[in-house]
Amino acid sequence: MQRISVPGQAPLKQPWRRITGVFSFATALVWAAPGQALIEYTAAQEETAVELVEQLEQRHYSKLEYTDELSSQHLDNYLDTLDGGRLFFTAAEVASFDRYRYEMDDTLPKGDLDAAFEIFNSFHQKMIARLEGLVEQLPTMVDAMRFDVDERYQLDPETIAWAKDDAELDERWRLHIKNQVLNLRLADKPADEIVETLERRYNNQLTRVSQYNAQDAFQIYANALTELYDPHTNYLSPRRSENFNINMRLSLEGIGAVLALEDEYTRVSRIVPSGPADKQGELKPSDRIVAVAQGADGEFVDVIGWRLDEVVNLIRGPKDSVVRLQVLPAKAGADAERRSIQIVRNKVRLEEQSAQKRILELPRADGETLRVGVIDIPTFYIDFEAMRRGDENYKSTTRDVRRLLGELEEENVAGIIIDLRNNGGGSLQEANELTGLFIEYGPTVQIRHSSRRVWRDGKRLRSTYYDGPLMVMINRLSASASEIFAGAIQDYDRGLVVGDRSYGKGTVQTMVPLTEGQLKITESKFYRISGDSTQHRGVVPDITFPSLYDTAEIGESALDHALDWDQINPVRHRRYSNVDTLVPQLATFFEERSAMNPEFLYLQEQLEVAAENRSIQSVSLNEAVRRAEREAREAKALEIENRRRAALGEDPIASLDELDEEDALAEDDEDTVNNEDAVDQGSAATMAAIDESPEVISAAELAKEDVLLSEAGSILVDTLMLQEQAYALSTAKNEN
Repeated sequence: MQRISVPGQAPLKQPWRRITGVFSFATALVWAAPGQALIEYTAAQEETAVELVEQLEQRHYSKLEYTDELSSQHLDNYLDTLDGGRLFFTAAEVASFDRYRYEMDDTLPKGDLDAAFEIFNSFHQKMIARLEGLVEQLPTMVDAMRFDVDERYQLDPETIAWAKDDAELDERWRLHIKNQVLNLRLADKPADEIVETLERRYNNQLTRVSQYNAQDAFQIYANALTELYDPHTNYLSPRRSENFNINMRLSLEGIGAVLALEDEYTRVSRIVPSGPADKQGELKPSDRIVAVAQGADGEFVDVIGWRLDEVVNLIRGPKDSVVRLQVLPAKAGADAERRSIQIVRNKVRLEEQSAQKRILELPRADGETLRVGVIDIPTFYIDFEAMRRGDENYKSTTRDVRRLLGELEEENVAGIIIDLRNNGGGSLQEANELTGLFIEYGPTVQIRHSSRRVWRDGKRLRSTYYDGPLMVMINRLSASASEIFAGAIQDYDRGLVVGDRSYGKGTVQTMVPLTEGQLKITESKFYRISGDSTQHRGVVPDITFPSLYDTAEIGESALDHALDWDQINPVRHRRYSNVDTLVPQLATFFEERSAMNPEFLYLQEQLEVAAENRSIQSVSLNEAVRRAEREAREAKALEIENRRRAALGEDPIASLDELDEEDALAEDDEDTVNNEDAVDQGSAATMAAIDESPEVISAAELAKEDVLLSEAGSILVDTLMLQEQAYALSTAKNEN
């Protein structure tokens, strides 16, 4: 049995959620799929069902029993999972399944899967019938569409009730397909290619739907139950279990992105630090992948509506091969222009995820310039294999940061910023060891098992540590091990924590083998030494920055059935400073300074626009209206950009296209410089010397590159100033 922590990898929504989002169709209603054989469950799945319920009731942290109440929720969740878009079942059909509502808690523990497979087969037949009818009738449907009438399309299917009859279902299909056609028109798809594109999309879906088997049905039904316990407790079918094991071994060759399925889109949940996508730089969290192409000139395959594992398989490929993605940016609507991104597949190497250092040169109020060291930690890594071999130079987060701290102290930096933004976690051992570099000794984390036994981990022996000024930066994608470290620094009052509220994953999962597949079950929770859980709430920064991510979509609190935040007894611990008493003054300084920072104001305005776009519940199906709305959004974006440029003394631009041209020129210049450097650097000795010299960046350069890090550095400078003033005042009193 293997205990694992899977930090920050929770999807935007559970990956098996809303399968109707995977299959979007509209045709005249056809209720039977002639010749389609029913899917039947196996004896192995009967045994697996028994084991599944036993493990959930006996080992899950919540101690939740599978009762009538949970059986009722299980049925609702199963139907929502299958038909979350309310596109297949009518209200009467849903009501017909009520005979199972309070029976599944009696039948499933005995291995009886009749309810699961009857409902699935009904749904499966409707999918196939709809797709077959759609493929046949699509040309006629599109020809009959008018885009000068005022109709609206509901964006969030979860707000829609079950259709009262077949006619209402047919109308939903019509509007759904019309919206897809309009999106293609607005994306400048040639009119004669729209029907062909949609026919190809739905023919591909029909092929995949027809291949559904008992493993697919059982996995969906099982997870409709497991996710009621918490979003990280999942049943993994044999196929999905193998994919999970590949990811845990870090042997998967691909682009280095964690993907999730939401509605009919494959969304980017997280970018793996130092992976191919991270290095390429264009793919961002919450972007939607709509098409995939192989090689530099391969044809794009539309993946809207595909199953998640099939999209992943398409993106995977041999090392050094090229994959091209068409994406809709996170902040854009479905009718936005698609961006093409080319990525060279590769493995994520451990050495490339290493902590990195840089030096910021920041001004003080008195005109003096202070040097502040920054250590960026993309993940909590350790080369267990090399350590077990006895390799004295094995890689680990703590060993690398210890070395970087020493080098930065030699550079006479006035303080250190530990940057944990986008760090999804990793080794719990390394989170504890890293905390030990900044405290003399003491506990770091408490872990409570489902048995309610609590044990503590941390630095057990007194030793030297960095005792200079310290700050930790976090954001919404800082999870698990990152939250343990940040929480410990905050609890010990060892330094300030700034940024956005962290992810909030405070649970530990265990892999349990079953007769068929595996169960990943939440068996323990993390707690800070203050007694507070990191679960759900995350780490709340001392000074909060604007969130770059939609907290309704990203984070533990965005997931259904997430375990609650709670507390246990605190651990007695030392407080190293009174830096927390300075927070009110520091917050005032931050607000005053950021209100005058053009880059910070630009960021805030962008986030406000994104929030406005996310609040839209429905869209017009009138083409003129939609084009006018898009033009208004682009005009507003241009206005915000030119406001920023004016504040910085730069020339305005006439269109947003000029920004793309500037970016392209900047990339060309950077490539040229890099190529020249490669020629000039010469010997390995020169290369080594360059590697040891930290990057030094000025305040002006930093503000353009990373305004949040710039503000964090300024807060650290303010902290040093206030501490110096307090020390001077205390010294003067003592002398008197």
